[in-house]
Amino acid sequence: MGRGFAIAAAVAHDVTRAVAREAEIHGYTSFWVNDTPGADGLAALAAAASVTERIRLGVGVVALDRRPAKSIAEDVMRLDLPQDRLWLGVGSGGDSKGLALVRSGVEELHGRVSAPIIVGALGPKMSALAGEAAEGVLFNWLTPSFAETAGTWVTAAASERGRPRPALMAFVRCALLPQAEERLAQESGRYGSFPKYAAHFQRMGVDARGTTVNSDRADVLQAGIAAHEDVLDEVVVRAITADDSAESILELLRACAPPVGGQ
Repeated sequence: MGRGFAIAAAVAHDVTRAVAREAEIHGYTSFWVNDTPGADGLAALAAAASVTERIRLGVGVVALDRRPAKSIAEDVMRLDLPQDRLWLGVGSGGDSKGLALVRSGVEELHGRVSAPIIVGALGPKMSALAGEAAEGVLFNWLTPSFAETAGTWVTAAASERGRPRPALMAFVRCALLPQAEERLAQESGRYGSFPKYAAHFQRMGVDARGTTVNSDRADVLQAGIAAHEDVLDEVVVRAITADDSAESILELLRACAPPVGGQ
């Protein structure tokens, strides 16, 4: 079981380096960024790699409808990312044939890089694909109880193929209040407006905010994170902060840091 920390790839690289360094110092097992148009997640990971030595580096996730597998692999090589520490996350993006795109993308990446491939999944079909073909699955915006359910989809698919169960991972949005209240409301509202996510929240019976961990107290944040750790292999604290300054992000990083000695 591990605990990661994640920020947006759009954060300035000097801030990314500062946060990645602190994540390693504070005992996080992984450091993640997303990948969006205009914000290159692999380039952000290269910045993080330059100031760290041990922590795993994850991108969650690169949309294969926007960046083909060959291009992703070439960027991994060009940026000299440490593949022994890399978790290379990919997803379908908005492609209508997402399952086929991800299946072929995972297969091609396995032939081009040595890093484990992680599939971003919301529903049962993509979760099953992760079980059949990838080394890990990255869930997003979900409750601990639904994470347990989604994990069974992955496990069953892997078992049917005679494969080891992929690592179960999730981005868990965390926010310190009241300073991050406005951005938390914005992020929850934005994701709730996306049709795929709206269906996802309806399936769970909660709204977007109902999947987040938020409080003005560090002990409440810790308890919320621990609830996810009961059912997942890697819980990634996805930072929601008042702004993208190092000061704001590091305040949350320290509040959510893994307990010393795992206690």
